[in-house]
This record gives sequence, structure tokens and C-alpha cells, in this order.
Amino acid sequence: MEKIRYENPIGESYIKAVLPSGLSVYIMEKPRYSSAYAVFGTKYGSIDTMFSKNGEEMITVPEGIAHFLEHKLFESEDGDAFTRYAQTGGYANAFTSFDRTCYLFSCSDRFYDNLEILLDFVQHPYFTEETVAKEQGIIGQEIRMYDDSPSWRVMFNMLDCMYHNHPVKIDIAGTVDSIAKIDAKLLYDCYDTFYNPSNMFICVVGNVDSEKVLKQIEASIIDKPPVTIERGEFSEPQGVVSNYVEQSLEVAMPMFCYGYKQKIGSPNRRLKSKVCASLLLELICGEASPLYARLIREGLINDEFGTEYFTGHGYAAVIFEGESTNPKRVAEEISKEIERIRVEGIDKKLLSAVRCGMYGDAIRRFNSVEGLAMQLIECAMTDSDLFEELKLLRSVTAEDVYKRLDLFDADNAVLSVIKPKTEEKTNGL
Repeated sequence: MEKIRYENPIGESYIKAVLPSGLSVYIMEKPRYSSAYAVFGTKYGSIDTMFSKNGEEMITVPEGIAHFLEHKLFESEDGDAFTRYAQTGGYANAFTSFDRTCYLFSCSDRFYDNLEILLDFVQHPYFTEETVAKEQGIIGQEIRMYDDSPSWRVMFNMLDCMYHNHPVKIDIAGTVDSIAKIDAKLLYDCYDTFYNPSNMFICVVGNVDSEKVLKQIEASIIDKPPVTIERGEFSEPQGVVSNYVEQSLEVAMPMFCYGYKQKIGSPNRRLKSKVCASLLLELICGEASPLYARLIREGLINDEFGTEYFTGHGYAAVIFEGESTNPKRVAEEISKEIERIRVEGIDKKLLSAVRCGMYGDAIRRFNSVEGLAMQLIECAMTDSDLFEELKLLRSVTAEDVYKRLDLFDADNAVLSVIKPKTEEKTNGL
């Protein structure tokens, strides 16, 4: 068991432990808080559609199966976990993303009873052909709902134009056709592969006793031989499928996602790369940047505008997104600003201001048990230190940030637009 403490300036600490089963446990005590938050997660998401276990033959499974499994795991032969949480007063939820599935609860009382429920249902799957068939109808409705969601479609339309073959382009829930191929045996096969303690983690933040939490987890984790998972590689060309896509949906103002696909083979998930990319995005079009002020002043964007460095296994992109009456003009202005910085270099005075702002935001996140739990999940996924971001924000240089301009290749830029249905739909650049 390792206790990690960052003395200056916040004096916070957390415990990281790796149990004999291979399970990683992260615990941060917040004794002055009245609530607690716990997450039981696995390194398994929607992109894991091709894999092998322990050197066996590589298999391909239907798209959306990770999300389907998340839904089914709450059920048991005797009822469902939500009913049990209702009796203890805990709020429970779960989510599946591209590379992870997490089950969580928050509570202000009876933490250890709630933790017992979490440890129990995540480790005891119960699937039958009848319950799988029922869930196919429920998730099919969810998929159709997301097909009509502008914020969802503008993102996935962009990814569909960026990637030729990588499953990041596929909706996390899959398609109606793909989930129709899921059966109980496939669910058990995926569960036995990815829901092994050696591929999982638990993160706990709040008014808890670390030693008591660890003892409860150790006593409850089912001992299984560790698994070796090999994820499939997808033949992905360097270029994009198309530079532009649009769709008409029920929106009051056009929405857009403008992204740059990073070169295949270069995605770098080291935290320093992420911090430098985030700083660069703020310099280009963050709230403190000249371009952001001008776009706001001219009415080309509003406070829905944001940026993201989007990266995972085999994929990476930088994304600008928001609402605009003229998305193409916004994309042009962003592109011009990137080229200006490439020629003129980093404004060190602006970098200092942006760095201070990001540092303050990072410090404030230590006041939220939920926010800290999400950060610990990222530590578990990337084997990083919770306090490393603070250290990097103090140490990265303008030269480090400038190097991240390699993220922006104009040939690999994609603009995705959702237009109001009243506007005529067009195709092409």
C-alpha cells in the first residue's frame, strides 16, 4: 500500500493499493465532508470489439456490447441493484465510454452498506436469453433517441468523417442491428475477459476510513486468475474520410464540432502531452484568448463554446465545439489563429495567465468528491498520479506547448454541422 501526498500548496493525500488479485484501489479521505463517492470500474469500453484472452484466438464481438453489459449487470435473479440502493439511501448510476465502464454510487449515510451492494452486483452477473431479449428492445429505443440528439449526432458525425475503420466512430450503444446479435453467452464471454480484478479498479472519495474500506474490499473481491488481454488493431489510414458533414435536426441555432485528427501511431496519453495540448487549446480559443473575445464580440460563438483533447487507444483528436450562425467562418478563424501561432510563436504573457487559470481550476476540483473520483478514475486508466497535473502546470514551458502544434494538420480537419430543419441541407465543402 502506498500513500501519496502533495504537500505544497494543498496538503492533500490519497492511498493507492494493488491487491493480490491485481485490483487497483484508490482512496482519498475527506473527513470534513458529509458525503462519499465510490466507483467500481473496468478498462473496457465501446472500442473493445476485437480482443483475445490469455493468448487465445482473436474474436470480434458486436458493437455496443460493453454498454449492453453495463445495463444488464444491475440485474440479478432476486431483483436489481437499484432496489437495494433505494433501501440504503444511496444514489447509483453507471456509464460506458469508449475505453471504460464504471459503476458508482454517492451517499451521505450508510457508506459501507452501499459499498457492499456495489461489490456484490458488479461481481455477480446474471444473464438469460429472456432478459437479454427484453434489454435489446430497451436499448434499441435508447439508440433511436440518440439518433435524434443534436449534441450526440454532431460529435459522432464528425468521428464518422475522421475515422475509416476505428470503432471510435461507432455509437457507444452500437446499432439496432449490432445489439440484435448479442446473446447471453457473448455477454458472459466479455464479462469473464474484462471484468477480472486484474483489469479493474475501485476509487473512493469522501468521509470514509481508508483501512476499513480496504479491508471490506479485500474480503469481498472474488479471487480469480489474472487475465492477459490483447486488444485488436484496426487498419486506420492517416487521412480522414471527409472534411465536412452536415445534418438537419430540430435545433434553434446551428451546432458544430470542428476537429483535427491526429496522425495514426502518434496518440500520446502521457499527462504532459495532455496538459500541453490543453494549454495550447486555451491559447488558441480559450476564454482568455484574443480570438475568443473577437468571436464573441462578432456574435459568431456564445458561451456554449468549448474545446477538448480527445484521446484513447488508437485515436486522438483536438475538438472545438459549440453553436454558431456561421460554423464555417468559425472554423476558418480557428485555422487562421493556429497558423498565426505557428509563425509568431507562443504569447508567453497569455500563457502565464492561462496557466494560472488552469492551475486554479485544478485546485478547485479538490473541493468536489465526485470530481476527485473522476480524476482518480483517470489515474487508474493511465497509471498516473493525481497531483502530477499540478506539478506539470508549474513546469511546462512555452517550447513544450509550441510542440503540440503537431496536432493540427489542415488536411485532417473535419467540420461537422447540425443545421435547423428549416434550413436547406447541402453537401460538400
